[in-house]
Amino acid sequence: MDSVAEGLRADIRVVIEGLAANTEGLERVETRLDGVEVRLDRIEVRLDRVEVQLDGMKTEFGGLKAMIQPFITRGDA
Repeated sequence: MDSVAEGLRADIRVVIEGLAANTEGLERVETRLDGVEVRLDRIEVRLDRVEVQLDGMKTEFGGLKAMIQPFITRGDA
């Protein structure tokens, strides 16, 4: 009976060591994913700024088009 119990203890130790190794690996992956998330948040902020700039350019080009449209129409007539 003692040898069976000792064998079980050894098996349990192996399982615990495996779980500890998996936990460490998952923690490293989680840390890396946190870094990726931070970088993606920064990219999102930059893309929002680009969108705002493009909207501004669209407005400016619309104004320019309105200014030159009379000249284009007169030239075609």
